[in-house]
Amino acid sequence: MSTVGTPSSGDDPRAPAAADGATVAERLSARTTDLTRAERQLADVFMENYPISGVGPITTLAERAGVSTPTVARMARKLGFSGFPALQAALREEIADRMSNPIARRDQRGGGALQGHILERFAESAIRNAEQTLALIGPERFDACRALFCDLDRRIFIVGGRVTSTLATYFFRHLQIIRPQVAFLSSNVTAWPHDLLDLSAGDVLVAFDVRRYENSTLRLAEFSHERGADIVLFTDQWRSPIDRIATHCLTARIAAPSAWDSLITPLLLVEAMLAAVAADLWPDAKARIAEMETLFDRTQMFRKFT
Repeated sequence: MSTVGTPSSGDDPRAPAAADGATVAERLSARTTDLTRAERQLADVFMENYPISGVGPITTLAERAGVSTPTVARMARKLGFSGFPALQAALREEIADRMSNPIARRDQRGGGALQGHILERFAESAIRNAEQTLALIGPERFDACRALFCDLDRRIFIVGGRVTSTLATYFFRHLQIIRPQVAFLSSNVTAWPHDLLDLSAGDVLVAFDVRRYENSTLRLAEFSHERGADIVLFTDQWRSPIDRIATHCLTARIAAPSAWDSLITPLLLVEAMLAAVAADLWPDAKARIAEMETLFDRTQMFRKFT
């Protein structure tokens, strides 16, 4: 986002190291411990309907949060902006990024005018996405999700969208091997009533949702939230609307030199999570894998070179 790429000389010198290219929400998350009580109160209201909540008049936001307008301006500077107008400009760019389609993304990147081979540019983009994602997530947030997946008293329900169903299926297939009580939910709205019959308080819904966020996935998350389920959201840096009701949110960078977004970094998070859960549950997971291998042998699913 060009508006916020380089903080002005008047900005807070303690702005987060990962702020370059970070969304407003990511900047806010990185500075949570530095906020005053009034600023934390403001942050809670700001995130209720992010990013729309921040594009209105500063007085309206201040009144909704029950704080003064100088508090709003001060928090904007803490996040690395020259003031509230610069923060709003960044939010407007985020809204435009959220809504962009493949044609708009390709036009924005100049089509074939970019320098260098596409393989090299794509690899560089993927590495940069991974580095920025890991810097902003941190071990604590990752481990909080990990703990939910390792709790065998919780049932895990997994859902994805039109494109992210590939990630959801991959996560489901492997997690189902590692631990019991893992279910894959259809993205078909007509199947939800059947699925929701078995979902209750204490269960976990894992939702995959990246831009352009799907209304059907949001609705399922809302129904699950109403039933008392914890929600773990895998999304992008602009954050799915599901974020406002999610227990934990893992954001991954997905922009790439292409008309389509890249799922490389979300897949990195998925595979790292599977490795972590398998390590934590290894004695039981090992027994399940051994039993599954026996079933594979009996069905002759895989070719044996003997």
